[in-house]
Amino acid sequence: MGIYLNSRSAFGMFRRDCCSVYFVDKTDILKELVPLVTLNNEWEENALHPRKGQQYIAITRPRRFGKTVMANMIASYFGKGIDSSNIFNNLKASNYPWYKKHLNQHNVIHIMFNEVPKECSTYEQYITRIEKGLLMDLRKAYPDAEIEKEDAVWDALTKVYEYCDQEQFIFVLDEWDYIYHQSYMTTEDKAAYTKFLSNLLKDKAYVELAYITGILPIAKYSSGSELNMFFEFSMATTTAYSTYFGFTDEEVDSLYQKYLQTEPSPQVTREGLELWYDGYQTASGKKLYNPRSVVGALTYNQLRSYWTSAGPYDEIFYYIGANVDAVKDDVALMVADNPVPARVQEYAATSMELKTKDEIFSAMVVYGFLNYSQGYVSIPNKELMDKFAEVVQREPSLGNVYKLTKESGRMLAATKAGDTKTMVEIMEYAHNTHSPLLLYNNEAELASIIRWVYLKALDFYRIEREDKAGLGYVDFIFYPFIKTADAIILELKVHHSADEAIQQIKDRQYALRFEGKFGEKPEYTGRILAVGIAYHKEDSVKQHECKVEVLRERL
Repeated sequence: MGIYLNSRSAFGMFRRDCCSVYFVDKTDILKELVPLVTLNNEWEENALHPRKGQQYIAITRPRRFGKTVMANMIASYFGKGIDSSNIFNNLKASNYPWYKKHLNQHNVIHIMFNEVPKECSTYEQYITRIEKGLLMDLRKAYPDAEIEKEDAVWDALTKVYEYCDQEQFIFVLDEWDYIYHQSYMTTEDKAAYTKFLSNLLKDKAYVELAYITGILPIAKYSSGSELNMFFEFSMATTTAYSTYFGFTDEEVDSLYQKYLQTEPSPQVTREGLELWYDGYQTASGKKLYNPRSVVGALTYNQLRSYWTSAGPYDEIFYYIGANVDAVKDDVALMVADNPVPARVQEYAATSMELKTKDEIFSAMVVYGFLNYSQGYVSIPNKELMDKFAEVVQREPSLGNVYKLTKESGRMLAATKAGDTKTMVEIMEYAHNTHSPLLLYNNEAELASIIRWVYLKALDFYRIEREDKAGLGYVDFIFYPFIKTADAIILELKVHHSADEAIQQIKDRQYALRFEGKFGEKPEYTGRILAVGIAYHKEDSVKQHECKVEVLRERL
């Protein structure tokens, strides 16, 4: 065993993860990988498996979506470095007939590419550390292979294969693209790194399986055919491996029950987890939650943003401001909770090379800032909506969009105070700005600006559109995070009056949504406000009308 070859580090990290209260068992992924490997150079029963011989797997997912946990698990299961049966015997993988046959029976080279030398400032320092470590491991493990210090890593591995009974290796390479985000990397360095991976892995008899993970698709950095042996699996465009990264509804349900059993004073609701962290969708149509954020919320008993933004993430948001003409209207629509069409490219450009709207949105999907489904991109959840709202509120180059967001706090305050004059003023301002989404001719188009004029309300409310309430569906309903705060029911009208909107709220008993079940104390105890907003398109003045009525005082 060594630093990279059959090391104990992966198992140590995976064992720690397994001990977590909120660990999710994803070892079912092994049923996808086991058919790709051959034990002891024997042609096994699965030799006719349709994926046999397709041993190059590249998984791309946003950061904090479980890639490293999975890599540690795979290395721990296959690797000879340590007996991991005490962990795996209690996991899903143990139920498969091949489980014991492959447990700790393979040579595994596990490299975490985000680990760097002390005071690393050049690509040469970075890659030399990896090369020296691998050579040292191989010389210790295979003294008969006659490996020289000057040998290239791939030459050393070839010697092992030729001189040591055709020994093969499973490569588990995590965070492969980390180095691309370092400031010292030149174009020449990136080309050299790609060549290193190609020399190490491509067309090598010693490669039993190559499993590589990162954020960015590996083929983007490959010129010609250098890395074309990899089959790439992304969240947005491929169905295979889709549920092994991120949490499904069923998995979050299970975690939430553990939370209720272990947390003495639970503050997190199941609905809150869905609002804050759900909204991603795989190519197969399966909804996923951000795993880091779900675990953070349950661990620390609070709904908030746990998905840190650093490095390339901030650069992505820079392009919203830098490419105003290309993206501002679509960003405005998405913040208003409207998906927009986009051609998401299979291989997104790096953040410093983004030039077009489709490139920007493609990168945002890759990085996890946008969800992609059926040709449309959207903001997946409140955690990300808050991030977008923060950006548009601090970015003056967005023009009228920026100005309108600044008015949203005043709109919320005016609504609570029943100040309809101010509400009309802000609605008129929104209507007169020069964004195409504001040219409304019907209630649907009028609704598209409500998220904007009430953007600040996202800090205090869960806002649902077309929500079931009473005897029908209300246009907008504002559920306060603080249950003693004002609840708001908002109905829109075009060609009709604000009074008619208020009357509809009453007639259809929308307020029942806040009254709780029969015989029980209401969950929401603050005032219930009915808000009617109308636009008289056919009138000569073409004006807005607003009305606020208190349906119930504070309990």
